[in-house]
Amino acid sequence: MSRLAALSHLILQHRYRLGITYFLFFIETAGNLLRPLFLGMAVNDLIKGSYAGLIWLCVVHMIWLVIGTIRHRLDTRTYSAIYTSMVTRFLARRYQQGEVSKLSAHSTLARELVDFLEFDMVYVMEAVYNIFGSMVLLFFYDTSVVLVCLSILLPVSLISFSYGRRMRKLNRMKNDELEKQVDVISSGNGHLIRQHYDNLRKWQVRISDQEAWNFGIMEILVMVVIGLSLLITNKTMGAEMEAGSLIGIYSYIQRFVSGMDTIPYTVQRLSALKDILFRMRLQEEDLETPPLREVA
Repeated sequence: MSRLAALSHLILQHRYRLGITYFLFFIETAGNLLRPLFLGMAVNDLIKGSYAGLIWLCVVHMIWLVIGTIRHRLDTRTYSAIYTSMVTRFLARRYQQGEVSKLSAHSTLARELVDFLEFDMVYVMEAVYNIFGSMVLLFFYDTSVVLVCLSILLPVSLISFSYGRRMRKLNRMKNDELEKQVDVISSGNGHLIRQHYDNLRKWQVRISDQEAWNFGIMEILVMVVIGLSLLITNKTMGAEMEAGSLIGIYSYIQRFVSGMDTIPYTVQRLSALKDILFRMRLQEEDLETPPLREVA
């Protein structure tokens, strides 16, 4: 199966579990996105002597809290079941082929694949919510701020594309070394073991260095977006700006740049995922497993 087909097939095999989890996540994220809006309304109403905004803020927060609690309980049951069913079938089908070192590494990579669905996928969806949802809500405050946000997306995308190419190569080299681990340890050769772990350390350091450089560049762009947005808002709205509106604008700018920060991370994780799927070479038989019983 192709790398994309393997991932799609895995998602389809567990579509009901994942569908419920992601649906709850969407509602939870929508509530989280609306909280700054209701916070601003609450501040404005309190200044005017009204408690209506505060009541709405508490209602939205409680709904968000209940849904979030249910989703987090469901997450562990869903993704642990997916990982167990996939890795046991995958190892059982390939054990007779030997190469225990690779099988051991691949079982670790399978955990990373499931982690992508559990953590990275929702992280990316939350970022999309933050980027586009924030721009929609900022539109009702000040359209000029939305134009600033849109203008910064192009350079961020170009930087992320370049970053992704470098990370793809580094992840490939690190996973090449990881596949040798069990064989190296089994050899009992102290020099080879030391060299193996030193190589892993070097690749991890290079990956970390790339992340650090990218972090620095992105934070400079974040500073530009926040500074320009607040200056434009102050110029266009001036003394007429309400305290709650300022809170809302600043909160949504922060959410926008938070989502923007996620773009390079997403590119990095997708690069790693492609390499994982290439190494594991999943087949339909590895993914088509009977559903496990729910754990109470």
